Amino acid sequence: MALNPNRYAATAGTVSQEEIDSGLRSYMLRVYNYMALGVALTGGLVFAMANDITLLQAAFDAKWIIFIALIGMGFFSHKIITMRSTVAAHVFYWAYCALWGVLIAPMVAGFLQQDPALVARAFFITTGMFAGISLFGYTTKKNLSAFATFFMMASIGLLIAILVNVFFLQSTMFSLVTSGAVVLLFAGITAWETQMIKNMYMENLGDSQITKYALFGALMLYGSFVTMFIHILNILAILRGE
Repeated sequence: MALNPNRYAATAGTVSQEEIDSGLRSYMLRVYNYMALGVALTGGLVFAMANDITLLQAAFDAKWIIFIALIGMGFFSHKIITMRSTVAAHVFYWAYCALWGVLIAPMVAGFLQQDPALVARAFFITTGMFAGISLFGYTTKKNLSAFATFFMMASIGLLIAILVNVFFLQSTMFSLVTSGAVVLLFAGITAWETQMIKNMYMENLGDSQITKYALFGALMLYGSFVTMFIHILNILAILRGE
């Protein structure tokens, strides 16, 4: 059972540090499990759609609608914590993961048809990078919250740069540069998010909120993972001349 250290502040000594640490580990494991299941759902949708031209075309035609929907859901993702129903929080999270699967299906399906090994390589590189960076965010004593404003401004700047390249420049080299910048940026964001998720438990979490906090944390980490995967795949494809 998860514990809230603040809740026991008035009765110091009734809850040991070992119990608090055990609760934190259980909470973080739940966050990572939700995130992994979200990635699995996204991957399952991609593979299910990969051989259906009609579905892929429909997803491609609706890509900007889905993209805007995902931006909006990401912006309001913190509302998961204040939702009255845990079921509603679950629906929000799994819908977010499903929409990502539909959005990236046409792109990933194209690479699967050309070179499945390229997709697998991108996935394993992303997994290894994510694991290392998230571990750093969990263990570091440095306060990463100071970078929050920079991360937000850099994300907006890169999003604008990517859209400019898509609609106007259409430059492969510029795409390579922006993808590299996105991977580095979201590596930093992953470390910051991990530390923030850990701190949410230590500072605010109560037993009744554990699932909502875990889903919110999973959504943040999931978004960073998928974003890094997309751009690592793009980098590998460009370097191979595809």
